[in-house]
Amino acid sequence: MAEGNKTTSHLRHVPSVDQLLRTDVARELRESIGLKRVTAIARTVANDIRSSLRENPAENNHSPEALLAEAVRRMEQTAQRESETGIARVINATGVLLHTNLGRAPLSAAACAAITEAAGYCNLEYDVATGTRGKRGARVEALLRDLTGAEDALVVNNCAAAALLILSVLARDGETIVSRGELVEIGGDFRVPDVMASSGTRMVEVGTTNRTHLDDYRRAINANTRLIMRVHPSNYRIVGFASSPELAELAALAHEHKLPLYEDAGSGVLSNLTRYGVIDEPTVSDVIGSGVDVISFSGDKLLGSAQAGLIAGRKEIVERLRKHPLYRALRSDKLRLAALEATLIAHQRDKAPAEIPVFQMLALSETEIEERANAVIAQVTPTDLNLSLQPGDSAVGGGTAPTSKLKSMLIALAHPQKSATEMEQQLRRSTPPVIARVADDKVLIDLRTVFPDEISSLIAALKRL
Repeated sequence: MAEGNKTTSHLRHVPSVDQLLRTDVARELRESIGLKRVTAIARTVANDIRSSLRENPAENNHSPEALLAEAVRRMEQTAQRESETGIARVINATGVLLHTNLGRAPLSAAACAAITEAAGYCNLEYDVATGTRGKRGARVEALLRDLTGAEDALVVNNCAAAALLILSVLARDGETIVSRGELVEIGGDFRVPDVMASSGTRMVEVGTTNRTHLDDYRRAINANTRLIMRVHPSNYRIVGFASSPELAELAALAHEHKLPLYEDAGSGVLSNLTRYGVIDEPTVSDVIGSGVDVISFSGDKLLGSAQAGLIAGRKEIVERLRKHPLYRALRSDKLRLAALEATLIAHQRDKAPAEIPVFQMLALSETEIEERANAVIAQVTPTDLNLSLQPGDSAVGGGTAPTSKLKSMLIALAHPQKSATEMEQQLRRSTPPVIARVADDKVLIDLRTVFPDEISSLIAALKRL
């Protein structure tokens, strides 16, 4: 038979979409992803196999049964890959508390309950007492005022949105002065210069990368200046021969020229965390007390709540932000506000260390983590897997406190037949996935970020190695 005829003959053996939909696998997938999606996958798989047979005539020796089995396997594999892209729980064994890729701050039980409560109908913009329209986020704003000492507060959907709103309202069509050493890029390609450009303000850089003096700001002020901005370098530090003006000095200069001072604080620390080893992260109340007119910070970092851009400052400025049309596009939904309210109440009650997961993890000592690690090792061994303890550091993460080291005790995994990469991959494909670190051809498990109720799942995953 000629090569072309042989290829055509084998193409007839490629299962049809209808044939694939009658398989047991397709019937099971219909229950989980629906007929429409299964049909689309079956059509794609059949077309891919047909194309492969055309491109590789030498491999056209498959029987109809073999082609059907291969098509079913590909259907199952495609559906599995798609399911893994959805939001699902993972076990964070990296020791990075605010792991951006893993959702940053885990929510407290109270915040989770509040989200469930708000998931149906709720009084988002309704005053139950008067039966009239209420104010969105009123309780959260009141809590922020109380906790920060600010005159007023506002909530938008993330910190980049907060910066965009503030710059658009206060400095559009004018100039914003900022130090060169603060033109940072953080996770997700968020760059301060890009946000400033999007807001319509013209960025005026002053000073050098490592040193900016008060006179640098003073010389840059002119009739077009609308705002002085300071960016807290959350995800890096310049050490050595470096300096910048104190906030109070910068505030005095801004007010001397009747300009507002804006601080993009990033992490959103409400109380001093040096007792946990977190350094170089100023509290929001201290920043406001230094004379800053408006500050923005994150809800899902060291505040310990949901992603949000929190704004606090002078009443006149916050009211301008609230009335601007851009605010409506950036405002928060009911679920985010519910989680924030529950978290802020814990801070107000001084219960954050006991109730908010990030604070509980920060508070864990090296000795406590070592005790947990020994208990895990005792339940996993004896196996081919070699488990040992080694000292290490946890990280705050999330672009926060890069110079802060949290002493920890790590479980190091080694295997006589499996590489660290193979073990990490197997753990990552567990149910639920276990996300760990790899260093020096060992998989490292840091229990600081593993919840107590996840230990049994972690042990089961380790035993399967």
